[in-house]
Amino acid sequence: MEKSQRCNKDTNTNIGFCLLPSELIQNILFHLCIPEIIRMKLLNKFVLNTISDQSFIRQLNHGSQRDTWIFVYTRRWRRDNGVLHGFSNRSVRWFKIPVAEILTGEVFPGEDLYLLTASGNFLLFASNTHSGILAVDLVDKSVRRINSCPLGPRGTSSWRRSGMKLVPDPSNPSHFRFMFAEMVNNRPVLFTYHSNTTTWTTKEAEEVNNWGFKKNNNVFLSLSNRPHESIVMSVDDGSMMNRVPSILRPRMNQDAIRGCPSSVGFSRNDLESQLLHIHGDDYKVVIGLDTIELSKMKRMKSLEVWKISSNGEKWELVSRAPSEVISNKLCGVMMGCLERRLGVIRVALMTNREGLWNIIWLDYDKEKDKWEWVPLPHCRFLQGSNMAGISFSSGLTFSL
Repeated sequence: MEKSQRCNKDTNTNIGFCLLPSELIQNILFHLCIPEIIRMKLLNKFVLNTISDQSFIRQLNHGSQRDTWIFVYTRRWRRDNGVLHGFSNRSVRWFKIPVAEILTGEVFPGEDLYLLTASGNFLLFASNTHSGILAVDLVDKSVRRINSCPLGPRGTSSWRRSGMKLVPDPSNPSHFRFMFAEMVNNRPVLFTYHSNTTTWTTKEAEEVNNWGFKKNNNVFLSLSNRPHESIVMSVDDGSMMNRVPSILRPRMNQDAIRGCPSSVGFSRNDLESQLLHIHGDDYKVVIGLDTIELSKMKRMKSLEVWKISSNGEKWELVSRAPSEVISNKLCGVMMGCLERRLGVIRVALMTNREGLWNIIWLDYDKEKDKWEWVPLPHCRFLQGSNMAGISFSSGLTFSL
């Protein structure tokens, strides 16, 4: 009886929604995230036709492209079917995304997957079991296996987050390029996978004179991060697709070290126990941690954003986060990821205290010189799970 009443209520709600003016229905849909709109397609034929309209899709994509997502992949044990959760900066809840269903029939039984990176509609997973890469399109619900990497089989421990970049094709959301940088025989090499041709290309990078370095449209891939010097590969992602990648060696200058010893003093003890460096694009975040007495717990005491200078020679301090946006929560383990997009530097920090995971999301708008703590719903899905990857991503879109 109760089930029948609930079904009738849902049916009446669906009919009432469809009786609304089409302009109002579209306006309601524009305020939803793509996963919610995908589910709305199942409502009835009228809503499906509205969502499939080319004009509607263009307007929807225009807004959705500016969204920022954070994806978290977890597993209960090593070789179970992992669970993917996503959160958008304009949503109010975590979305449980059925990635295991998408992967059904595409992965081998017991395949050990780890989320490498994400951008646009695509997520890349590395397989420890077969040392390969899978690209998952969340909107089209399709999977493709990437041909063997030129370096041969690679387990998840071989990949470095700050040394890779997934770049969607702006003219065709169903294609992408996957770039990563590695030292091969002590030489810096760029490897690029092109999904439209399903082929890999390799280019050896060259040292660059400061006067020849330009930051516009460049992709930055980290090769090495030492206390006083980093090695970063700069890839021109503009129209000059055949240009040779450049090597930059930004350093911390002495003035910066004297002016901010807490972050760049880099004594060996501090480097191991008091500082956390997170690299991404041409920026890095340096987090100062306080150790709690008679405890293995730590507390965040400072957070600074640094960027590569315009000539590529040094690291320059951009901003220090005000105390009100720094968490005072205790943590035992901390890791994170960083992304620069649309003038905003975004930092996600994963903290663990006595087996309980938590996520902190901070935004810094460089133009406005404004810090913001992005509130996240409670991450209940993390408890009792093992982390298998975290990544920021640009907005999801529908294909025209």
